[in-house]
Amino acid sequence: LLVVGLSVFRPIAQAFKENQSLTSGQWIGLIVISLVLLLFYVTQLETKIHEEGIDIRFVPFIWKTQRIHWSAVASVFVRKYSPLVEYGGWGWRVGAKGKAYNVKGNQGLQLAFKNRKALLIGTQQPEALQKVLNTLKEKGLIEVTTKEKD
Repeated sequence: LLVVGLSVFRPIAQAFKENQSLTSGQWIGLIVISLVLLLFYVTQLETKIHEEGIDIRFVPFIWKTQRIHWSAVASVFVRKYSPLVEYGGWGWRVGAKGKAYNVKGNQGLQLAFKNRKALLIGTQQPEALQKVLNTLKEKGLIEVTTKEKD
């Protein structure tokens, strides 16, 4: 993205410096880069954890709240991960370890489902998340593990 951005903005800056008009290709490049930057700005991952399960909204990819019921989850734990290595970056991703919804950072809530699928949900508050999981475990609602099961 950085290389593309530089290859688009450098000629545009030069055109402005020399008081020249932009070509149609430069306008298209400017619009595309602006839309990508806007996408980064508006992307929000909203997660709510409660006794019934987890509610997820990942705007602009998932507008309607999706609920994951605890009854579908085999285990859950907070873990450190490598967004680039494991999932190819940030966003709505699919990797060798399953799906991931992440916006930034390298901490996440790992869900292992009873159907053997997996989902990682990024978090910026791993300690607070672990406390919530411990409370739900004490109530007998979930099985919290500290790492992946073999």
